[in-house]
Amino acid sequence: QVQLVESGGGLVQPGGSLSVSCAASGSFGSANVMGWYRQAPGKQRELVADINNGGITNYADSVKGRFTISRDNAKNTIYLQMNSLKPEDTAVYYCNLRVLRNWNWYVYWGQGTQVTVSS
Repeated sequence: QVQLVESGGGLVQPGGSLSVSCAASGSFGSANVMGWYRQAPGKQRELVADINNGGITNYADSVKGRFTISRDNAKNTIYLQMNSLKPEDTAVYYCNLRVLRNWNWYVYWGQGTQVTVSS
């Protein structure tokens, strides 16, 4: 059983920094991609950033240069460092794990953590 446990998040003022992390447990292979999505009220869930087990990263244009995703493969954990936060970054942030197994992608989600950017 794969589980994703998120930590971090909270309230921060505009221009501030915040970090979130996500630890994956259970059995899944090395062919995987972990990432963060976010969903603001009334909006669709969108990709923020992801990183594969080889360390290749992908960012949404809206966060490039401000957010940094990293991972520790030994701990099956990813980190998202968020700098220069804006009110529009306010959302529930969800950890995502995609695993390639037998030529099929399996997708897992964390429970979500709230990030609020407000003065």
